Amino acid sequence: MMPHVEPLSGWGRYPVRDCAVWQPVTAEALHATLPPLGRSIARGNGRSYGDASLNPEATIDMRRLDRLIAFDDASGELVCEAGVLLSDIIDAFVPRGWFVPVTPGTRMVTIGGMIASDVHGKNHHGTGSFCEHLLWLDLDLGDGRVLRCSHQENADLFAASCGGMGLTGMIVRAAFRLMPIESAWMRQQTVRARDLGEAMAVFERSHAWTYSVAWIDCLARGRNLGRSAILLADHAPADALDASRRAEPLTRPPRQPRAVPVDLPGFALSGFNVRAFNQLYYAMQRPGEALVALDPYFYPLDALTDWNRIYGRRGFVQYQCVLPLAESERGLRRLLEAIATAGSGSFLAVLKRMGPASFGLLSFPMPGYTLALDFPATPANLALLDRLDAIVADHGGRIYLTKDARLSSPMLALGYPGLARFRELRAQHGLDRRFSSLLSQRLEL
Repeated sequence: MMPHVEPLSGWGRYPVRDCAVWQPVTAEALHATLPPLGRSIARGNGRSYGDASLNPEATIDMRRLDRLIAFDDASGELVCEAGVLLSDIIDAFVPRGWFVPVTPGTRMVTIGGMIASDVHGKNHHGTGSFCEHLLWLDLDLGDGRVLRCSHQENADLFAASCGGMGLTGMIVRAAFRLMPIESAWMRQQTVRARDLGEAMAVFERSHAWTYSVAWIDCLARGRNLGRSAILLADHAPADALDASRRAEPLTRPPRQPRAVPVDLPGFALSGFNVRAFNQLYYAMQRPGEALVALDPYFYPLDALTDWNRIYGRRGFVQYQCVLPLAESERGLRRLLEAIATAGSGSFLAVLKRMGPASFGLLSFPMPGYTLALDFPATPANLALLDRLDAIVADHGGRIYLTKDARLSSPMLALGYPGLARFRELRAQHGLDRRFSSLLSQRLEL
């Protein structure tokens, strides 16, 4: 197998690097490719935002390892290869009455990437992160060994791999359980909150809802600081549908994605335009209940292919932090005030309530609130993110590595208590000599 060289980036299109890319077509081909490569990194569908899946010397494209291997209709247990796209699982199993227990905000991710990121969703407050539902994974260590890892076998490598950003080896295949659903529809309730305190109060009294997420106006100031539209949802039972939908409750309405045809100019995301968009969007969110289709609720941005072009050729950085519950309101106020003062707000700002921490050594979640925002990749915005880091550190929070393109190693150490053990395991198994990414080099992982 010979590589080809191509410019690669994460979904944020920042940074961009020329990478030598291998694309094995089977697990056996992957196993034969790894030992002579030296340091390499796995890459799924390229939907992590920064530099986590970039290695100029050797990037392994895993998308050809895309087989669904086995499914148990009684338990919902699915075994698949790491390159399977979440969209393929949804297309195959929603019509049969099954859905993934945890999903991120896009369907266009691989299962291997979901594990390496230990993704969380709108139901983290009640269900936890994806790896909480993982039964086992097979890990190619690049030295001739392929190990089955679970809570019972090679548990240390299991904990390091769940949220480990691909730095413990190549995830070859995995098993996890799907959950039963009766329909492809969601019962959604929209609640508007006038400020941050009111939004957090809605989250705290809404734990009975399976899913909850808020769009937050990050440029609102004063008495409107943190005004939000909160979307609460449960999977709709079949008997909640009208007669026309009840006949085929598991049929998803057709959805034709639209493309962003060009890179938008920088002024399109000026503070004035974002502020106007936020005001309009808030006004459009009408309180009340409605039945909505599964895809628009979970994956609204998938309706726009290449939506990352909105930020122009220079790309963007996503910033996602989580703050412990006791510090969340004070820390969020400081973050929102700093963003509003800078005048460089994000029109894709999301607030979620998180539940218990995961077992993964580098897993992101902790009990509290997480805020995610997008910023054009300009020097001024990168300087702003350094200031936001200081606020997050003051309040005992951490930054999500899957979204990161610019974090410093000292800031990483402040937020992840499992970091020392992660580094120790990498060295113990020789993984630091075989797996590396631009992210791991930057953060000294």
